Amino acid sequence: MRFDLILCLPLASSVIAGIVADEQKRQYPPPWQHSQQETQTIPPGYSQTSSPSVPQYNPHNSADWTQTVPPGYSRSSSQAIPQDTPKNDPFPSYPNVTGDAYTPYSVQTPPLDTPWTYSLGTNPWPEYPRPQLQRSNWQNLNGIWRYRNATNGYEAPPFGIQGNFTIFSWLQTTFTVPSNWANQRVLLNFGAVDYEATVYVNGQQVGSNRGGYFRFTIDVTDYVSLSNGTNELLVFVYDPTDTDDVNIPVGKQTLRPSHIFYTPCSGIWQSVWIEAAPQSDYITQLDLSGDMDGQVTATVHTASQGQEAVEITVYEKNSSTSVASFEGTTNTQIQFSVQDADLWSPDSPTLYDVTVTLSGGDSITSYMGFRTISSGYVNGIMRPLLNGEFVFPFGTLDQGFWPDGIYTPPNREAMVFDLQTLKGLGFNMLRKHIKVENALFYQACDEMGVMLIQDMPSLRALQSYYLPNCTEVTYLPNEAEQAEFVRQLQLLVEQHKSYPSIFAWVIYNEGWGQLEEGYPEFALTDLVRSLDPTRLISSTSGWNDHGAGDFSDNHHYANPQCGTPFYSTPSSPHDPSRIALQGEFGGVGHNTTLDHLWKVADAFNAINETYEIDETLQAWNYRAHRLLDELREQVELFECSGGVWTQTTDVEGEVNGLLTYDRRVLRTEREQWRRDIGALYEAARGRGNGNGTMGML
Repeated sequence: MRFDLILCLPLASSVIAGIVADEQKRQYPPPWQHSQQETQTIPPGYSQTSSPSVPQYNPHNSADWTQTVPPGYSRSSSQAIPQDTPKNDPFPSYPNVTGDAYTPYSVQTPPLDTPWTYSLGTNPWPEYPRPQLQRSNWQNLNGIWRYRNATNGYEAPPFGIQGNFTIFSWLQTTFTVPSNWANQRVLLNFGAVDYEATVYVNGQQVGSNRGGYFRFTIDVTDYVSLSNGTNELLVFVYDPTDTDDVNIPVGKQTLRPSHIFYTPCSGIWQSVWIEAAPQSDYITQLDLSGDMDGQVTATVHTASQGQEAVEITVYEKNSSTSVASFEGTTNTQIQFSVQDADLWSPDSPTLYDVTVTLSGGDSITSYMGFRTISSGYVNGIMRPLLNGEFVFPFGTLDQGFWPDGIYTPPNREAMVFDLQTLKGLGFNMLRKHIKVENALFYQACDEMGVMLIQDMPSLRALQSYYLPNCTEVTYLPNEAEQAEFVRQLQLLVEQHKSYPSIFAWVIYNEGWGQLEEGYPEFALTDLVRSLDPTRLISSTSGWNDHGAGDFSDNHHYANPQCGTPFYSTPSSPHDPSRIALQGEFGGVGHNTTLDHLWKVADAFNAINETYEIDETLQAWNYRAHRLLDELREQVELFECSGGVWTQTTDVEGEVNGLLTYDRRVLRTEREQWRRDIGALYEAARGRGNGNGTMGML
């Protein structure tokens, strides 16, 4: 077996990583079936450990495919991939990378670049990746990795690259463990791998993970070598996205990009790093929150899950001045108070530094904010409350896609650029739309005072469509798929509930993957509330609303209907017992010049599907002004309590962003937008006894 490419991770499925989008019509792989119930097997050359068993990949309806190299690459020898795996072996063999030929890493030209594309270098994302649980002894494994898609040396399965996407792939690098880490645990961390990862260190399986949006940690102490120098890290990735019989949380990713659904990500798309922790016990998770009364609530989770003394100290930001310290016990809830705590809000996003130290020696740093999110009646209308006052959350629908990295921004500067642009226009919130970002994104929102409505990545959106043979296929989750969705929803909340900027959770968007019988959103709302009682919940954003959750949330693009006594299907009438939110509106399009468009044929064909196209920026800003003014009137006259404008940027063939996809053109007339958004806050303030939060610069 040969490794074909060199990548610079964590830019999975990015052109910088050596994968180029295919401008031709995609050829879709046959259906795949993945079942945990089937017999698990170990690849040749591996030994079974106590880690989770290797996943079985059981294909059906396979065809005889020829693998291809992504456009822009050439194989170093023959066109055929070596057939070094026996027929019908259900798992590709461990690749022998010694002396393998490969295509050297080089920066490719994407279908559209950004101002940061060519300044990336070979050390992407050098920052510590997990700011709420940070250790001092760590080593970044981002950079040059070797890549290949898995072999097709047997009839089933036929592995193949489709454009810039592959279902099965290998990713390989080497690393050394610092000698001063002797007698410590060595922890291997992944920010996110899409979708399933099986991890090997020095030829031994050490663990696996399912779910493309969530971090995971593997203790590799018993598998690494300090004395022999180099250690090999190999990751096998299975990522079906929306192949024909698969229904997993994918958000906007699809193998059939068109209009509001986009190119998929595959593989390692967030940072990878190792760190040292004490042999005795170490912190695995920190749940930390503070409320408007200065009360701190914390749980320090450890690997042993046992009882151990722990000290938590809270400091003024970037200072050695302690404002509170408390000793408690690990794996139990701890509560104590900070006197006269400065509160977090979009106007004043005050944060505090935190240290957590175990009696056994482990010590981490973190941070926190103090704020209380709730709902309540203000002048007879149900309102969202921040620190006891009516807040009018107004933001953009934020997809989080990048032309040069798909799911991965080029660097932190690029990621923060989007947030700074929105904050400068007057937005105090954004809705992170059916995607989960890296931890540094949430830290930036905490620091900048950007409230977040965080969506759960949806199951596949197309609930019913016709195959080429006119067979109708309906995609609602079966029992196992629904259980996996629930498990990952729980991960979303558990891994992100300590960020003060997150204001609300969204469970379902527009009915995508939402079962039609039994109204599962009620039980899921109860689950989310039990995991995190400190935030609001939009159980069903858009439609299929049966009364669950805190929001009466509808989507009307050309005519907002926020808390009004009139409505249009498929949304429901406003429910005055819940908060009225215009969960999506706007979506006004403007077809910019070719220089700023995603140069892929499918994307060009989708441009005219944008909800509305205005030929000039003057017309575009005029239409936006009229829609914002209409929403203001609904705040003044009815029960509207917030809104989400579609959207932050263009994405591929969807050209309705405030920014173009390359982030080079800002369509907004800045002062007009600031006036219009400011008028929304003033209208809300007039309905809320003079209270409200603007969050404008």
